[in-house]
Amino acid sequence: AIPAAQAAPASAMAQPRGRKEYPESMRYVVIVMLLAILASLGSAALFMVRGRGDSRRMARALAVRVGLSVALFLMLMAGYYFGLFQPGRL
Repeated sequence: AIPAAQAAPASAMAQPRGRKEYPESMRYVVIVMLLAILASLGSAALFMVRGRGDSRRMARALAVRVGLSVALFLMLMAGYYFGLFQPGRL
């Protein structure tokens, strides 16, 4: 049994239950990142179709896509770790 003097501070420290609200801007950041990934993939496909013997541009576009994908994954993992959003709620 907790004395009455200690019960109030303990209840004040308890975290509220329920769904955590994530920052609304996170949704837009994820959408922009996905669009940038698709744009990079599209530009790589365009470089592949046009060819002209320069595969460095296609490789660079694919490297950008991979970098953006890894950055998005790390951002989502960090957001989940820090409690910015819950899985399935983004």
